[in-house]
Amino acid sequence: MPERIERLLTRLGRLEETVEQALRAVPRHDFVPALALVPDEGGLRAIDRDTDPDGWWETVYADTSIVTQLDDGALSVADVVAPDGAVRLPAGTDYTSSASAPSTVAGLLNLLDAEPGHRVLEVGTGTGWTAALLEHLVGDGGLVVSMEIDPTVAEQAAKNLTGHDRVRLVVGDGTEGHPEGEPYDRVHVTCGVRAVPYAWVEQTRPGGVIVLPYVPGFGTGHELRLVVTPDGLAHGRFPGFASYMMMRPQRVPAGVLSYTRDHRATTTTVDPRTIGHAPAGADLVIATLTGLHSRSLVWDDAYRLWVYEPGTPHAAAVTWTQGHRDIEVRQYGERPVWDEVVDAYFRWVGWGQPGRSRFGMTVAPDGQRVWLDEPGRVSSW
Repeated sequence: MPERIERLLTRLGRLEETVEQALRAVPRHDFVPALALVPDEGGLRAIDRDTDPDGWWETVYADTSIVTQLDDGALSVADVVAPDGAVRLPAGTDYTSSASAPSTVAGLLNLLDAEPGHRVLEVGTGTGWTAALLEHLVGDGGLVVSMEIDPTVAEQAAKNLTGHDRVRLVVGDGTEGHPEGEPYDRVHVTCGVRAVPYAWVEQTRPGGVIVLPYVPGFGTGHELRLVVTPDGLAHGRFPGFASYMMMRPQRVPAGVLSYTRDHRATTTTVDPRTIGHAPAGADLVIATLTGLHSRSLVWDDAYRLWVYEPGTPHAAAVTWTQGHRDIEVRQYGERPVWDEVVDAYFRWVGWGQPGRSRFGMTVAPDGQRVWLDEPGRVSSW
């Protein structure tokens, strides 16, 4: 087992020394169930410690996420694994809890910079592995309050965390934080966030750090590292990529991605791949200016980008097909969502195509604002 951990650490590359020590001290296999699911070639495959222990161990110490819950527990992992080991998911099945990939976990812990004696609020306990890693980082004088909204997930996490006495597990809605444990030195969020709850800022001492995956819904997700200031604000930047399951109170409908409703058919001169494959900086601008979401579908000879306003009839399907000069746009609802996305993209181009690291966010009592280069550059958007 130590050899597997060392191989994993080698694959992860450069880490903060304290994070590397924590990954050695808190083995991941203690937090992974015997039967689980792993992303594989666009679908899922099963790992089973009882029938294939070598495969299970190899996967646990690979840099991959491991799905541990489906449809908020309405469908068990065992329900979708056939006797031959094949995974058969009903249409529309959602992945709702997992053990995050080690590189993702380590990346956020690097940004968090937790130190001995810190009080940490973790939002999203999951399997409990990250809570145990945080406990190791804060040491004997520290405390980790870990919140989990799903009682069943929390029950299993509590079993996994047996012996980790400096982790206080709370079942509840993490968007409200946990005032009983404040002030926190660090807030560590392990689920995708679209709107940063101000409660996290209120419960963090000045100089404290909040680290979270910012997932606004258009294109890629982003790491966000915020620092709380004495005036009750939090400012920060987007250091890199992050992809997490959305926190439950901020989930939105996926949109009606079909041709079953009336639509207006037009064409566009803009290849949808230009938008769908745009850099992360463009994704941030489009998400901020439009509030729209996106999803793409790929075939051998075609690419379709959906842009939509969740929970409404407003959507557009834009399809590029190899060998066709015309690019088809099917517009649903009255809002011209494709035009808005194109306008936002070319506004980003006009700014010189700034990369993700040039953008930041300020969180205040009245909401959040994304800015370019410095907090004052918001009104120019």
